[in-house]
Amino acid sequence: MPLQRVKMKMRPKKRVRFAIDLDDMSDAETSGDDPTWHSGNHEEEAVGPEDVQLLEVPNGSHGGPSGNSSSLLTSSESSSPSTPPGLLKGILKNRLETVESNDLYRQERRRRHSSADEDDFALLHGRFEKVPLKDFHAEIRAFKDVEDFLSRTLLMLDLQKTGLTQIIEAMVQKLLEKKEVSAQTSLEEARHAIFTQDSVHTLSKTIQGTMTSEVSGFDFDQNWICVMCDIPTVTKRHVVIARLHSPANLGSNSHEVQFVILVMAPVREKSTKSSLETARTFATLFLDIDFRHQLLLAESEYEFKQLLHTRTKLLIEEQGLPENRKSHLVLSAFEQEEQEGGKARCPLGQGLIRDLKRRLPHYVSDFRDGFVGNKTIHKVTSTTFFLYFACVLPNIAFGMLNDNNTAGVIDVQKVLFSQCVGGLLFAVFGGQPLIVLLTTAPLALYTKIIYSICEDFDLNFNAMFACTGLWNAFFLLIFVFFNTSKLMKYSSRSTEEVFSLFITFAFSADAIKDTIKDFNKNYNTDVCHGVTHSNSTNQNASFPTNSSLTTVSAMTTASTVTTVSMVNVTNSSMLAAPSGGGGIEECLRENSILFLLLMLGTVWLGITLFNFTKTPFLNAGKREMLADYALPVAVLVMSFFGSYVFREVHMKPFKYKAREQMFELAPLHLLPVGAVFAAAGLGFSLSLLFFMDQNISSALVNAPSNKLKKGAAYHWDLFVVAVINAFLSIFTMPWVHAALPHSPLHVRALADLEDRVDQGHVHQIVVHVRETRVTGIISHVMIGLSMLMLPYPLAYIPRPVLDGLFIYVAITALYGNQLFDRILLFFTEQSAYPPNHYIRRVPQRKIHLFTTLQLIQLVVLCVFGFSPIPYMKMVFPVLIMLLMPIRHKIIPNFFEPKYLKALDGHAH
Repeated sequence: MPLQRVKMKMRPKKRVRFAIDLDDMSDAETSGDDPTWHSGNHEEEAVGPEDVQLLEVPNGSHGGPSGNSSSLLTSSESSSPSTPPGLLKGILKNRLETVESNDLYRQERRRRHSSADEDDFALLHGRFEKVPLKDFHAEIRAFKDVEDFLSRTLLMLDLQKTGLTQIIEAMVQKLLEKKEVSAQTSLEEARHAIFTQDSVHTLSKTIQGTMTSEVSGFDFDQNWICVMCDIPTVTKRHVVIARLHSPANLGSNSHEVQFVILVMAPVREKSTKSSLETARTFATLFLDIDFRHQLLLAESEYEFKQLLHTRTKLLIEEQGLPENRKSHLVLSAFEQEEQEGGKARCPLGQGLIRDLKRRLPHYVSDFRDGFVGNKTIHKVTSTTFFLYFACVLPNIAFGMLNDNNTAGVIDVQKVLFSQCVGGLLFAVFGGQPLIVLLTTAPLALYTKIIYSICEDFDLNFNAMFACTGLWNAFFLLIFVFFNTSKLMKYSSRSTEEVFSLFITFAFSADAIKDTIKDFNKNYNTDVCHGVTHSNSTNQNASFPTNSSLTTVSAMTTASTVTTVSMVNVTNSSMLAAPSGGGGIEECLRENSILFLLLMLGTVWLGITLFNFTKTPFLNAGKREMLADYALPVAVLVMSFFGSYVFREVHMKPFKYKAREQMFELAPLHLLPVGAVFAAAGLGFSLSLLFFMDQNISSALVNAPSNKLKKGAAYHWDLFVVAVINAFLSIFTMPWVHAALPHSPLHVRALADLEDRVDQGHVHQIVVHVRETRVTGIISHVMIGLSMLMLPYPLAYIPRPVLDGLFIYVAITALYGNQLFDRILLFFTEQSAYPPNHYIRRVPQRKIHLFTTLQLIQLVVLCVFGFSPIPYMKMVFPVLIMLLMPIRHKIIPNFFEPKYLKALDGHAH
């Protein structure tokens, strides 16, 4: 049972003790100004300290005397055989008077309690939370806060107040003297914000310093206290500093306070300008005992302000020293690679050798870590299925694209085989097994350009494709042996984010193009609008949209090529009219509607499950399992809806042609000499794309935030990719390289994540990643087995589900992309800004300027990358290379170095 401290007063004659409830005492009665205690209607008299007794009694008695009359007797009042009868009679009389007084007291307390309103009782919740010191060197807002306070001086030196309420009211009145403050708030509103409630004068939010103590190990710095309050009607922050004339006792942990700092801020304010952040600034200043001693000796407001200004400058210098840095930026993976390099007598191939020395000791553990550890089996299983669907579905889509671009020379079967062989070889022999190889849209574009060149100059496509691929591998090997990956130290975080966001847009653009194409083909046609064009006399005849005309679907089979016509057997939404060639035009609006529903449904279901860990449903284990299997579940569920639930709506599957021979050597001898040199130019441009894609993907996988332990292998990974693509080129198989965003998503799938809350903003951090080769090996073996499922059951996966997968991958890749986060700041209210390190350290206008410059680079990439002119897209790899000199030669002209480090570095 909690105890309440009460004071009791003794009268020498009547021996009646009065209990005083501290909760009912005013500040004047407890401040020590007046030693006189009031006891009802009795005569007032001064009581010295020797007459005071402190009793700890249960709250149930509320400070009143005990009901047991014997407890009122001290040992000197006990009766004895030698007690005179007259004295004994006086003692008994005093005891009866005491009992009567006790009864009256208890009756009065019962009356008060029975008539009291429920508001007289309250529960107070207290919590201590450690906050970091303000970093005056890195956080730009700290110095601005002090400068703003000095320009709008609100100082109260030698304040002649000792009670808590009196001090706070005097400081608020000082604020209300300003017209802008008095017009927005009042003393009563400020009191409600500062104190927990009127009847209990306890400060709601405060900051105090702590120190180590030899006696208790921990103690409060009781010389100062910082009080915070948030008022909705206030539009600007205000700070008042009061130096008390004499130390005051302001309650628990604040017995000798000489400085009181009051911070008043709006409720909706930018996170770096909140009351807590402003209080942190001044609390960090007042933490130094020598500085506070100097403030005590200050004789004027000018001297006081100068001391604050000098202390701020000193903190900026001290916290800027390397040994005193509280927050720092770690080196990027490429900078660490360079530092490990050292100097060698023959630098040729040194990067390759260092990579092997770094990764070979971990080769066995790369397999063991896929089976050993808490939740490892579950994570490996879910990641394997994620990789399978994240790779096999794009392979089908890019296989269809390559099939159209190359007249069937490269089809779905070849793309799947290339993915299986390339991914499996890299998972076994690659340096960083978390990197995922994939054929991508830029590679499909290069394939189309090569096919167009071959048609224009009457060249053999297989030979030209193989020659370009071999030149590409040759240039990559030169890059490897001359350690050119060191150049990637100039590839900063901004370069990586611009390229990553471009890939995200590329995935989204492919899905959007397919949707528009389907609507133009099935929904927005002349037949659907009731207009047909034929060679008959009724050329412009109009047909009603609810016509009951029926058509017969045609199934054509040529050799082993199987196609399914997109004909709906329902009558309600179909119109047919003879065309000039005798063909049939159809209106299949239900196909387009189903296309849109399946695509958006795949995105919605996948994203919902991906974020399921943030919901309160089920338990933590089940939520995590659903999040891990988000992509496979979304694909299977929506494929079931598209192929079975809506089976009456016939959608065209991908085209499949069974090959009699997969491994057919390219006839390189058919190429003329001029074509070989032309292939060398194409191969060099392609090698730049491989070089940037591979190394940027490696940098994102090995980012410090992922906390990988086994090290990177940039040179060795590039070497393995060169060998793999040389092998694939000989047999006219599509090329593969490190893929974005699949590689970073692979890391995230194998990671244990934790939610961190910072001022109401929740973000996830990586705690541990299982660095294993098992997921890559098993998933690519499954992709190889998928070749046995051609055309069915893989054909049961509708095309809109593939497009939904593209959008899902694009959206999930935005998580953690700092460029995308800063783009959102353009449309975010300042009070909702997250407390990121760059928001604390960089002025807002500089943040927006840096984001704008990145967006300009992104727009240039999109113009060339999405250009309808094929030959313009060949410049794309060169543009990616130009991002690095732009970052290091042009961007620094707009920013100070410390701002660039915060915006474009890897924060630790």
